[in-house]
This record gives sequence, C-alpha cells and structure tokens, in this order.
Amino acid sequence: MSPVFARSVFAFATKPRRLVLLSLLVVPWTVLATSGGTTLVFPWGLANPITLHVTTLPEYLYARTAGLPGQLLAWPLSVVFYLLALMSAFAGRFEDRRVTAGLLVLAGVTHLNFTLRFVGYDGLVVPLGSIALFAVVWWFHRPDVRDSLNRE
Repeated sequence: MSPVFARSVFAFATKPRRLVLLSLLVVPWTVLATSGGTTLVFPWGLANPITLHVTTLPEYLYARTAGLPGQLLAWPLSVVFYLLALMSAFAGRFEDRRVTAGLLVLAGVTHLNFTLRFVGYDGLVVPLGSIALFAVVWWFHRPDVRDSLNRE
C-alpha cells in the first residue's frame, strides 16, 4: 500500500462524524441498575461490570432468546440499523447522508423500545444509546433531515 493511499484512507476514516459513529461501539446503549446488579447493554453484547461477565450479541441471539418476549429482540434489530448506518457513512462518495440519518433514527427508536421494556421493573434504566444516536443525528445530520423534509 502506498503512503499516499494510506494517508487518504486514514483521512477518510478520521473525519469527526465517522469517529463519533464508531465511538458508539464503546458507549453502553442501556444501563440497567437493579438491586440484583448492573447490566450494561452495548451494541456488541451485555456486560456485568461487577463480575466482568460478557454475553456477546451472537450468544444472546442463538442461546438466550428461546422463549423471550419479542420486544427483547429490539436490541439486535437496533444494532442492525446502526451497522447499516455505519456502512452508509463509510460508503464515501456513494453515501446519502439522509439514509444514514434515517438509519440512525431507526436504531435509536428501536433501542428505546427495548429500553422501555425495563422501565416497570424496580431499578434505574438509562437509555444512553438512544440519546447518543439522536444526538449524532441532531449534531451531524440536522441539515440533511431538514432538507429531506422540506422537499416538495
């Protein structure tokens, strides 16, 4: 790989909007704190910060979902929307920023649906992922969304 090509790839990937989108991989999308413990829901899996136990998303889907209510499958669906938005954002000159924004909104709404499932239980539920996804859309994609809504 030539140094010029490597620099251009690095410059492309380090644009602030793309870095912020990638940083959502390390932010817990939901914090569930109950008397029984705390669970952090990331896009890649569930983590218990006390026992350091991690359940990956594939393990959750293939081993833990038997008999679960359908609403608990909203988390994996929100991750699919997020990954599609990442793919769209990294599509370079082929990206339609309105599509990226729409996918991020869908990810936020779907994950909020997952998070609201736990509100009735005793404890604290914080939907950090939905807040972060909506903030990214507002900060980076507000003009795109506004333009697409104002089309006649």
